[in-house]
Amino acid sequence: MCLVFVCDEDQRVLSRQPAPGACPFCGGMIQATDVESQWRFCFVPLYWKTKRKFYCTMCTRQLVMQ
Repeated sequence: MCLVFVCDEDQRVLSRQPAPGACPFCGGMIQATDVESQWRFCFVPLYWKTKRKFYCTMCTRQLVMQ
């Protein structure tokens, strides 16, 4: 008998808002997105984390703030 355990990560966008500055690649507007990620093990939620990610609205690149 073989048991299979399912682990997955679910991401959900909480909010979007314009961010100051311009994209260094194309000069487009930057959008800040709050994303909630949730780890589940066999459909039981184990872990929640909220992150803020930055994207360009014109070239759709994900930007990394250092």
